Amino acid sequence: MIKRTLYFGNASHLSVQHNQLLIKTDALEKTVPLEDIGVLIIDHYQISVTHAVLHKLLENNTAVITCNDKHHPTGLLLNLDGHTQQSEKFQAQIKTSEPLKKQLWQQTIKAKIANQKAVLDKWEIESGMLHRCYQKVLSGDTTNEEAQAAKYYWRNLFNEEEPDFFRARYGDYPNNFLNYGYAILRATVARGLVASGLLPTLGIHHQNKYNAYCLADDIMEPYRPYVDHLVKELINDFPEQQELTTEIKQKLLGIPALDILIDGKASPLMVGLQRTTASLAACFEGNQKKILYPIFQT
Repeated sequence: MIKRTLYFGNASHLSVQHNQLLIKTDALEKTVPLEDIGVLIIDHYQISVTHAVLHKLLENNTAVITCNDKHHPTGLLLNLDGHTQQSEKFQAQIKTSEPLKKQLWQQTIKAKIANQKAVLDKWEIESGMLHRCYQKVLSGDTTNEEAQAAKYYWRNLFNEEEPDFFRARYGDYPNNFLNYGYAILRATVARGLVASGLLPTLGIHHQNKYNAYCLADDIMEPYRPYVDHLVKELINDFPEQQELTTEIKQKLLGIPALDILIDGKASPLMVGLQRTTASLAACFEGNQKKILYPIFQT
């Protein structure tokens, strides 16, 4: 079942009543089943949350995101006990050999570049360069084809709408749309990793000692093009809007429910991600050699 993404952007009080999330504001009072929530976003300084709410959300493996005064996601709270065989899976992950990590990273980058190419094809943008990069990806991507592909991809994806666009984490519009979407995606990936009994901190490629979600950043790479495609649609649908309005956020909050194709089967992104993280766990345990990643449909 696809879980819901709940966004709170106004003053409110969240508590638990009869195993339901009780939401109280000046204008309304309503309840939502806690087991239906996959991601919950807190984006207002006058939101109060009881400890019982946090306990129940984590018990149901809900990812809780907090935002700063610029309404950008800055914090992520996850369950530490998301799988019945977690200790065993942790050990398999920790003992993963470097050759296997390099093979898994090769698969990840090839899947990412293939999906970037498919996004360009969807918008009828020349993509031959990405096909060549895809063919040259080696174990561990030692020749850094990811960067070569990204350079071409970002130079062309928004060229018609924003000719001067430069991809940067703190860059100008539409970087704000991309960053918000990636934050939602990252939380969804981290949630899936925990549910599969994996540590989001231990990456197969990303190694930053200050990053608590290295593995999430690895595994989200082939999923990023889904966010990119959605942002391009938003740029075309709302050409005059360059700020993260409530309407834009609502569209981006739908990322976990986007339709994807994985292993020949259609499913919502959040459900497909669970297949990706489960396959990664199987690779760490030596029961599988390939991560299941989605294929972007043109």
